[in-house]
This record gives sequence, C-alpha cells and structure tokens, in this order.
Amino acid sequence: MATRIVYTDLDGTMVGPRGSFWHTADRVPTASPAGALLELHRAGVPLVLVSGRTHAQLLEAGRIFAADGAIAELGSLVSWAGGRETHLLTGDLPEQYAGRTPMDVLAELGVVDELIAAHPGRIEWHEPWHATHSADALLRGRVDAAAVDRWLAERGWGWLTMNDNGAVPATPRMTLDAEALPPHVYHLMPRGISKGEAIRWDLARRGLSPEDAVAVGDSVSDLEMAPAVGRLWVTANGAAVAGMADRIAAVPNATVTDAPMGEGWAQAVLASLC
Repeated sequence: MATRIVYTDLDGTMVGPRGSFWHTADRVPTASPAGALLELHRAGVPLVLVSGRTHAQLLEAGRIFAADGAIAELGSLVSWAGGRETHLLTGDLPEQYAGRTPMDVLAELGVVDELIAAHPGRIEWHEPWHATHSADALLRGRVDAAAVDRWLAERGWGWLTMNDNGAVPATPRMTLDAEALPPHVYHLMPRGISKGEAIRWDLARRGLSPEDAVAVGDSVSDLEMAPAVGRLWVTANGAAVAGMADRIAAVPNATVTDAPMGEGWAQAVLASLC
C-alpha cells in the first residue's frame, strides 16, 4: 500500500550542496527532486520536514516546499498548522527542571563550557545557527560521541546525550584544530528525544500508524526514525559515510537509494507512491 505520509530530513537528503534543491551531489542542475515533490503533492500525501534546524528555519523551508508540518531540533519540537501549533518534547530532562527549556538548564549548569574546555580545539558552538535553539546545544567539531556520553555520566549528567548529525563543510569562521576537520554537527540534548520519538508523537496526533509512514534521511540520527515508520530510505551519500553501512545493515526496514542527496530523495518519494 502506498504511504500516507512522508517524513524527511533536509540537509544532505532532500537538499544537496549549499542547501540547493536544484543540484545533484556533483552540483549538476537537476529537476528530479522537484518533479518528485510535485507528484507527492498531487497524490495528496503530507510532507513533514524533520531536521536539526530550528523551528523558525523549518517554517520558512516548509512554506517553500508546501510541507504539512515540521519536527525541529532533532526531534525536540513538533509543529503543525503553519507553525501556529507546537509541542515541545523534553525527553529525560529531570523533573526538577520541569517547565524550563533544556537549553536554559544547560546554560545554568555550564555543561557546554565544560565540554568545550575538556576538548580544546576539537569542538565549538555551531555559530551562528546555535543561538536560537531551545532544546539542544548545537555544536560542531570532531569528537567521539560515545566517549562524550561517558564523560557526561561521570559528572552526573547522564540524562544528556551527544547526537552526531553528520558532516558539514569546513568554513573560515571555524576555529577548530586540523584534527577536527572535516567537522560534524552535534546536538547535545536530553536522552529520550529523537526524530523517531517525535514522529511517533506526530503520527498519534494524526491518527496514523507506523505502517502508514515513510522516512528519508542520510545520517546516524536519521536511523532513529526507522522504528517509527514502515520504511526508512537512506540516501546513498549517507550510506557512504564510514561506519554507516554496518549501522544500516542492522536496521531491517532500511533501504539505500541508488543516488545521493536530492536524486536519491526523489527515488525514495516516487517509490513510496507506488
């Protein structure tokens, strides 16, 4: 049965180099992603953007792509009705901080300052995009996320976790050491928050089941969408990242597209409409 809703990551998945919807991974002009999006809308299948981007950023992208909703900050904030309705997911944020945003709590505890001091030259704020996040600390660099989780637990912050959201191009504004390049983007956030958990919440709100849904992504964090949907597509560029092939092989409902980024995204969308 054809899917009734598509959840998609943006950067490196639906859009390619420099956020372009009109270029292949090799920066060759292409209309295939736009054609697939048009067919999706013609079929009346809702599109929901799922990203590490902020709510405001996804609202703008949602207008451009005519999305039916958005899941921002790696699963922290679900929005619909053009962004007028929202629901914040705080995961394992301790009860003593109820009613506050995770970022407020991280700032009070000084978690990010200590983390950066413990990894000099290896990690920094992902400026300027970090400034408007409410549920996660947006960072960039090159660290072992599992080792950071152990470091957090040793300091009594085991309710936090470090999520790797994939590689980004190095730019002159970065102050990272050479060993931290090319950098990855990380989301430091409470455990229990994920793209998958946000999709589950949104599906329940819509009265849909996982079997009704398809997801498309390219990074480790996108694999967390798999248990919440009937099928997860991973674009070829994501599957080519070191270590991803083994991770994907462990996900029974995951399929790798033939092409990277937008062209692979188009393949996933069109296959889901059959």
